[in-house]
Amino acid sequence: MQRFVAGEVQLLVCTTVIEVGVDVPNASLMVIESAERFGLAQLHQLRGRIGRGARESVCILLFGDALSQTARDRLEIIFKSTDGFAIAQRDLELRGPGEYLGERQSGEPLLRFADLERDGELVAQAVEAAGEMLERHPAAARAHVARWLGGRRDLTQV
Repeated sequence: MQRFVAGEVQLLVCTTVIEVGVDVPNASLMVIESAERFGLAQLHQLRGRIGRGARESVCILLFGDALSQTARDRLEIIFKSTDGFAIAQRDLELRGPGEYLGERQSGEPLLRFADLERDGELVAQAVEAAGEMLERHPAAARAHVARWLGGRRDLTQV
């Protein structure tokens, strides 16, 4: 890695574990094999490791023949956008937010009636009301959380 940073080595072949330490302004080409297996955030992070200098950069995504529609959608998003916020928004739309107080990191949330984008103001009011309940009636708030989570781990105690 030091030799690559110093310019003594012109090619670095590595796993994604090493990408965090790569900050080489002269790096201008990246090839990602099996790109369909990576998430949007990871592809965006990898791509961001090149093009930090004055040279034009290119990121080539290689992928297999049999792509699921979700993999095809992810690759199209990364191809069309370099905006990290837009990519994160599309990732949220594709994967779903998962549990807000739970362990699932993707999928449909447990909210049955609210939509976080459409009902943002309502959610803010609910957060305020929950804070008041925790402050004024902590036992009742804990009982409600226990009833809501059932047998799942209570992540409010982390």
